[in-house]
Amino acid sequence: MKSPAFIQRLFTPAATTGSKPDRHTRKTVALCHALLSERGEASGAALAREALEAYGLLAGPALRAFFDVLAQEFSPDPDAVEDAASAYREDHSQSHLIRLQHVVESPRQELFRRLNLTTGGTAALVEMRRRLLRELREQAHWAGIDADLVHLLGSWFNRGFLSLQRVDWRTPALVLEKLMQYEAVHEIQGWQDLRRRLESDRRCFAFFHPALPDEPIIFIEVALTKGMSDRVQPLLDPDSPVVDPRGADTAIFYSITNCQEGLRGISFGNFLIKQVAEDLGREFPRLKTFATLSPVPGFRKWLSERAATHAELAELIEVLAAADWFESAAPSARVRTELMRLCAYYLQHVKHRNEPADAVARFHLGNGARMERLNWLADTSRTGMARSAGMMVNYVYRLKDIERNHEAYAKEQQVVASAGLSLLARGSLLARMKAGREK
Repeated sequence: MKSPAFIQRLFTPAATTGSKPDRHTRKTVALCHALLSERGEASGAALAREALEAYGLLAGPALRAFFDVLAQEFSPDPDAVEDAASAYREDHSQSHLIRLQHVVESPRQELFRRLNLTTGGTAALVEMRRRLLRELREQAHWAGIDADLVHLLGSWFNRGFLSLQRVDWRTPALVLEKLMQYEAVHEIQGWQDLRRRLESDRRCFAFFHPALPDEPIIFIEVALTKGMSDRVQPLLDPDSPVVDPRGADTAIFYSITNCQEGLRGISFGNFLIKQVAEDLGREFPRLKTFATLSPVPGFRKWLSERAATHAELAELIEVLAAADWFESAAPSARVRTELMRLCAYYLQHVKHRNEPADAVARFHLGNGARMERLNWLADTSRTGMARSAGMMVNYVYRLKDIERNHEAYAKEQQVVASAGLSLLARGSLLARMKAGREK
């Protein structure tokens, strides 16, 4: 298989320098049509490689034109779909159902399957979706292309094809460099920082796919601790002492990163967390608690938006406006309490399409976790203060409750939270105002 560097070169925008987009688009489309009409496997693989190389030269208007053609010329035939649907409506026979299924599937799916015949095809299609997603919001007519890619990539990257591997200091440098590049929660500050995150009282696990052997799909970082951590800085300190992991009773999942933007929306996290918890439980029988230390990335933005329409929140916004508000002068107990209450309210009651507005909450609740505890000034980094006012959440994964919690969330969007967090939310200013209006 070609290396990821080959794929990167294949899709670099610089490759279009001096090119004529229309000519390259026409050539790519012609190769795709030829690939669909090819019957021989060997010649098909050669055509697939040629088509991907031609596609790799597209950028800007030429790339958009190619996606337009994919949407127009490689979609199902409306007349054939209507005829097959009418036949099946009149006679629910298996033959009519099979015919309907056949004509409903777009030629794009077969094209993508054939592109996948060549070495590096899978990586190229993941990259194709990444490029598609950048403009999908403005190009609604590309939705069918995205749906076809999601359908195929979801099958090719299902759990049965993924291997869970521990990443440690003996892992090839190429993969370690990728971890530093992809880390999206707590930036890795060089090799010393990375080495500390891979010491004996830490664990890092990643899913890999055989078609992308040096590319982590998703990875999770774990600290083995005594008790449930309420601050992330001690876990990230590269100079912190290494402790004996055999004395730990808690596994803290403090960072989880999806590495491949082209696989966005294809869920891996639930499988990863559950399997890592099971593996750690076998390695360290004394572990009793499996929990996260998670950010609340949308809290500050939401609070600022509410303050625009709720004058009662003005004092809190004024406190947070100072860059060093938590250092130069500790906020009053009342300010601290109200910020905690509002964050708990945001996590449990502010919605986006019937689900929590907070994306991290959606992820962990959807995986069957319980929202356990809110921690004050748990992340005092610039990012943590700007996004979450320094607050972080412990989500607890109890293996015996995961399926029940998952079902409650999937069917009813129920936020499974501890009594303490629920009480905290009910005491918030917004909750009190809402209760007053309802009386």
